Amino acid sequence: MSGHSTYEPTTGFGNWLEKRLPIVRLVHDTAVSYPTPRNLNGLWTFGGILAMMLVVQIVTGIVLAMHYASSSALAFGSVEAIMRDVNWGWLIRYLHANGASMFFVAVYMHIFRGMYYGSYKEPRELLWILGVLIFLLMMAAGFMGYVLPWGQMSFWGATVITNFFTALPIVGQPIQTLLIGGFAVDNATLNRFFSLHYLVPFLIVGVVILHIWALHVVGQNNPLGIDVKSEKDTVPFTPYATSKDLLFMVLFMIVYAWFVFYQPNFLGHPDNYIEANPLATPAHIVPEWYFLPFYAILRAITFDIGPINSKLGGVIAMFGSIAVLAFLPWLDTSKVRSGRFRPLFRLFFWVFIVAAVFLGYLGSQPAEGNAVLYAQLCTAYYFAFFLIILPALGFVEKPKPLPASIIEDVLAKSAH
Repeated sequence: MSGHSTYEPTTGFGNWLEKRLPIVRLVHDTAVSYPTPRNLNGLWTFGGILAMMLVVQIVTGIVLAMHYASSSALAFGSVEAIMRDVNWGWLIRYLHANGASMFFVAVYMHIFRGMYYGSYKEPRELLWILGVLIFLLMMAAGFMGYVLPWGQMSFWGATVITNFFTALPIVGQPIQTLLIGGFAVDNATLNRFFSLHYLVPFLIVGVVILHIWALHVVGQNNPLGIDVKSEKDTVPFTPYATSKDLLFMVLFMIVYAWFVFYQPNFLGHPDNYIEANPLATPAHIVPEWYFLPFYAILRAITFDIGPINSKLGGVIAMFGSIAVLAFLPWLDTSKVRSGRFRPLFRLFFWVFIVAAVFLGYLGSQPAEGNAVLYAQLCTAYYFAFFLIILPALGFVEKPKPLPASIIEDVLAKSAH
């Protein structure tokens, strides 16, 4: 996709380095001369935003780790000390805490864009699967990071979520014991989660490198969902894509800064400012907002399915709702990538978005009354979208005609 390199060293040192370690050529071919479809819109910026937020999370996380005490007796106090006694500690902590939420905002937009424009279709299957793996690692890092402040919601969230592993037959109890380091959430749990929370972002970096590598092998998708056919269909990554990305990064950072400086606790939970107490259960235990759709799916299974009881069924549904994303390239049978040319898909896709957002709301509500029924209906549609609707649409839907090339479509719009 990237073609032959156009990089030529212009200095003696550049020539010397090029013969021994062509890292400048790699950067040039990746971020300067890389051919990019000329019709990309702002939704193609979230990959760059995610890379930026990953750097922010790692840098702020390393600084916080220098002052954090991973002990059940000291953790809560050390977080308060960071806020009050460490120079700019409040800012670093709020950047990190709200950065996690911004990270998930960007990744959900990135996923929904990929789904709408068919970025998972051949030959980008592996690229998509690596993206799902990054999503899973982000969820693991987010969950373990939420436990570290050792507030009430941290403690009881860890207790409730790790307890779900016991629903798995035979292996469930050993997995839970290994995860929490004993038979109850305690000091060993905090140490394990702190170690893993520190490690996982570096694993994410490794998978991100593979993700970018795979992207540069198969090339970027575009809003039309058609392949690049000539050089006229593309522009160099710099300055065209970089200027677009920088603009949207700045806009994203403004929203991020608004939360950090004006509403730093808006996306958190007030109970987490109460120190963990194993003897006092909060009235309503909820995870962070970015887990709420999956939490709603977990609680929606209130009935037994043959030999599978409701608790195990909920765990299977929750993990299955994430795992099904990895099979999307094979579940969608349509030959057309972009939702712009698929009228039926577009309708069902927007209903899917509404169902996913509503599941997030239901996950924040007590599991009682109509909330359970609504969660069950949304969960049923969630799985039906992947397992029934997408496979069937490829056979019954009549797509709109595709443009002959990217440049033809661009020129046609310019004429109007």
